[in-house]
Amino acid sequence: MAVRQTRADGEASTLGKVSWALYDWANSPFTTLIITFVFAAYFAEGIVGDKVRGQALWGYTLGISGVLIALVSPLLGAVADAGGPRKPWILVFTAVCIAGSASLWYAEPAPEFIVPAMTAVILANLGFEFGIVFNNAMLPDMVPHERIGRWSGWAWGLGYAGGLAALFVGLYGFVLPDTPLLGLSRDGAEQVRVVGPLVALWFLLFAWPLFAFTPDRPRSGLTIGQSVRQGMANLVATARDLRRHGNVLTFIVARIFYADGLATVFGIGGIYAKLQFDMTLTEFMMFGIVLNVTAGLGAAAFAWIDDWLGSKRTIALSLLGLLITAFGAVVVEDVAWFWVWGSLLGIFVGPAQAASRSLMARLAPADLRTEFFGLFAFSGKATAWLGPILAGAVTAATDSQRWGLATVLAFFLIGLVLLFFVREERAESPD
Repeated sequence: MAVRQTRADGEASTLGKVSWALYDWANSPFTTLIITFVFAAYFAEGIVGDKVRGQALWGYTLGISGVLIALVSPLLGAVADAGGPRKPWILVFTAVCIAGSASLWYAEPAPEFIVPAMTAVILANLGFEFGIVFNNAMLPDMVPHERIGRWSGWAWGLGYAGGLAALFVGLYGFVLPDTPLLGLSRDGAEQVRVVGPLVALWFLLFAWPLFAFTPDRPRSGLTIGQSVRQGMANLVATARDLRRHGNVLTFIVARIFYADGLATVFGIGGIYAKLQFDMTLTEFMMFGIVLNVTAGLGAAAFAWIDDWLGSKRTIALSLLGLLITAFGAVVVEDVAWFWVWGSLLGIFVGPAQAASRSLMARLAPADLRTEFFGLFAFSGKATAWLGPILAGAVTAATDSQRWGLATVLAFFLIGLVLLFFVREERAESPD
């Protein structure tokens, strides 16, 4: 018996919406365990073997993938809008992320593995980000306009819960025990390298409900070649006609800047916390757990605020909070105060991301949603390479991790100022 994926009014069933949100649970361990925390620090200390050079190379790794994502995402979105369904694209890019993550098992603690590790992370990050483009575009088709904020926020909160759960598995299953699970040896850092296969398995296990229960758009009847040609033509037309979408363009420009700051926090902040304060791996993972708890709580709590006050105001409040807490985290020299400021920073990370997705869902034309979410991904990655690369360059030039991470403050401030010029058309509040 087939599971009903939509209700009589066209809205996705509860199972369909929960399955869509579960994709955030499935993919979040990639950013938590690989991009931000465990593997990032292992890359700098274990593979590169030099704190400053390791942070710089990690910044370049994320910068390269960011450039590729920015260049390709708008085209992919336009092609998908022309072709119809989003789930086939999600399937392909999920598989790419899984394969790239699993291959990190072979990144042994030696300098000859620097380039292979960087290559695998770049490929996995491409699959992760491209999959999100199409997953995000499904949101406005599933829920009423006035409930977009809460479902976006709930899904983002669920994602942080997924990252938290994966951190617990990594900490208590592999890092802390004298004898790690699966009989892994500490020789060759097997208990750390296993996070790659762990992320891949997690993604595989929890992504499938999206494909089984979440409704998708019907096929347009175009072949792949026709979809590509039509998508390219649509993208060119949209680019020429951006003046008509000036409000969306203003939001995209604002998000370019504050997304740079967030990308730098995710890509460099973990290494900074680990190396600047000489945390043990266990302390570092515990910090990651605390940060995921506060970020998840912030995303879930602000979900109602998003629908109540509007996405723009929610983003503005989040950016103000990020400015204050990031400044505190950068200037403190005592590890206890860093824990305080870092934990508070997490509260505002989730809402800034979730409300940005909500605002784009509300502003994007119905017939161009995937294309506009491609532009949304572009705004997150267009210069996202600049943040990590600038942080890496400043770190190398000043021989100071603190000055490198401080670059995030400028990005948050510019994004906040530009956001005030965005107009949001608020929907009526739900009963």
